Amino acid sequence: MQHAVGAPLPPPHQPGNTAAGWPQQAHHPGPPPHAPAPQGPPPHAPGGRAPHRQPMPPQAPPPVPQTPGPAWPAPHHPPAAPPSRDTTGHIHLPPVAPVTAPPAAEPGAGPSLGTGTATLAVLLIGPAGAGKTTVARHWARHRRVPTAHISLDDVREWVCAGFADPQSGWNDQSEAQYRLARRTCGFAARNFLANGISCILDDAVFPDRPVVGLGGWKRHVGPGLLPVVLLPGLEIVLERNAERSGNRRLSDEEVAGIHGRMAGWHASGLPIIDNSNYDVETTARVLDEVLARSLTSPPSW
Repeated sequence: MQHAVGAPLPPPHQPGNTAAGWPQQAHHPGPPPHAPAPQGPPPHAPGGRAPHRQPMPPQAPPPVPQTPGPAWPAPHHPPAAPPSRDTTGHIHLPPVAPVTAPPAAEPGAGPSLGTGTATLAVLLIGPAGAGKTTVARHWARHRRVPTAHISLDDVREWVCAGFADPQSGWNDQSEAQYRLARRTCGFAARNFLANGISCILDDAVFPDRPVVGLGGWKRHVGPGLLPVVLLPGLEIVLERNAERSGNRRLSDEEVAGIHGRMAGWHASGLPIIDNSNYDVETTARVLDEVLARSLTSPPSW
């Protein structure tokens, strides 16, 4: 007999040994015993010869009455408790302010050695063609501690059918998908940080839309988020944009307009890196030094 996976197996059948809690199977009696043959010599027919008897054909035993036994008890599975809204896998996410500000460095600790092994949440801001995605990925790969990279453009393009491409115009649909992608990135960052993994996010956040951009990131990730602006010269941005293909490539007019709006970060008080003359490795090293200074004196934003 086969039993369902996960259901308890019944105890072995032994005479007089029935486990508690298991139904005892009904006993089916066997066929009735045959009546004993009459004793004594068989009667003889006249003339002294025994009569010839036809052999009796074998008879099938009478049918055994089927007594319905007790039904096999179905295993009882208690209903599973609904998952908590603040639970992801085995990690309980803090309900408010999931990312706290990194601890300040001790005074007199000597020259900075970069971010070291600190657990960080970084937002790298810059126009299209600034190199923020490439620099963020390089910085994340070369840290001494686990660090994840989350690009908002990559998450936005998870939407295949019905993707609202901002190049076709910024409308309600494209803004709704942008907000959804930002919430998704923020949730992923919180989950990484709750597991002790740093993360760096990159997005083209405009200074003239603080509630939609920088304020939204702070709300979804937490107050300990460290923003850094990557802003090379316009000529460099145009050259890098010309090397792109697909929907990541913008027109020169769009690139110039975005770059002009990004110039507003100069009055924000956020750290700005002009990587016009830096390669990727140098820019990532400068980024790490800027973040190390932000640990000792976080920017007010």
